[in-house]
Amino acid sequence: MTPPTRPVSRRGLLTGGALTAGALAGAAAVTAARPDDPKARPADAVPIAEVGTAVEPFHGARQAGVATDPQAHAAFVAFTLNPGTDRAALGRMLRLLSDDAAGLTQGRPALADTEPELGLLPARLTVTFGFGPGLYAAAGLADRRPPSVADLPPFRIDRLQPRWSGGDLLLQICADDPLTVAHAQRVLIKDSRPFATVRWVQQGFRRAAGTEPGRTQRNLFGQLDGTANPKPGGPLETAVWVPDGPAWLRDSTTLVVRRISMNLETWDLLGRADRELAVGRRLDTGAPLTGSAEHDQPDFAATDPGGLTVIPDFSHLSRSHVTDGRMRILRRPYNYDGTPTPEGHADSGLIFTSYQADVTRQFLPIQQRLAERDLLNEWTTPIGSAVFAIPPGCPDGGWVGQQLLG
Repeated sequence: MTPPTRPVSRRGLLTGGALTAGALAGAAAVTAARPDDPKARPADAVPIAEVGTAVEPFHGARQAGVATDPQAHAAFVAFTLNPGTDRAALGRMLRLLSDDAAGLTQGRPALADTEPELGLLPARLTVTFGFGPGLYAAAGLADRRPPSVADLPPFRIDRLQPRWSGGDLLLQICADDPLTVAHAQRVLIKDSRPFATVRWVQQGFRRAAGTEPGRTQRNLFGQLDGTANPKPGGPLETAVWVPDGPAWLRDSTTLVVRRISMNLETWDLLGRADRELAVGRRLDTGAPLTGSAEHDQPDFAATDPGGLTVIPDFSHLSRSHVTDGRMRILRRPYNYDGTPTPEGHADSGLIFTSYQADVTRQFLPIQQRLAERDLLNEWTTPIGSAVFAIPPGCPDGGWVGQQLLG
């Protein structure tokens, strides 16, 4: 006979009580779509034959890969500059990287590409360049570094590992095909060898191209991730992009990369209702617990018959909520799923990435609130952290970083 499970009371959850809820609670409420169900494939899904040939622009006032509709696969490659890589050497490196990235994103093999066949299907490839504090120092241009591009202050929840943190230069490589990402990563790493060494590589994924067009991505906890992103137009313009200033700053943004380990084993112990209390949203629709649709405004004052707020004060939604559109951040996260341990425990989590005009003004207040009281801290641990400036884009014939170094 199977012993009965002991559900976690809401008050126990809010006060850090034992996590012993049945893992099967609510499972019957989730039904997988049958292959013959017309709802299984959205009517506006991208035809498979068009996924490989789709192209995103490389040249422009702003770099692609920020406001671009997120692709299915990503590799984040951070470099440490070699000693003696000065401003002139940085210029040579960035010219080479920009030239090859521009070609690959348009379906043209890189110069001296040893596997040119792998460069013919761009699959919406974007290559986004990020500059860490060390790059500005190497170039002798510390006065041009955006002040908020610096190591984040320590948070009590952090367990940061050097192998996932820091970096002088970042290449964010995204595409709807993993082979396209892998080939671009190899070409660009080879380009960088005379100037830098690889510090870390983080590879992530979202839903495959065309499976859920226009939907917010899900993380491995099953929650929709990015519901509150600033929308294209005015909110995105004011929250993400630097509108004015010198040429090396105008049309730039900043990027925070946080590798977050997710403890799926203990998350599995929670029933569905307790998971939704921790998140503050319903897992199926992403609606706040006081609403019925994903983008409904949450009512943080609403209470239940017992007098408790419907959305707990310590839920992820409560702690991350931002009312001023100018203070929002653009989340563009990817999941990761590594090799399980010999005992079968998952090595899984989130490559959290956020773009904002100013890290100090926008990201830090949110992160500080989350570090203090977010219920999800029970099941998540930040193990990597890095901050980069995303410089402006470049015109056809130019190169990324030209306004800064040229």
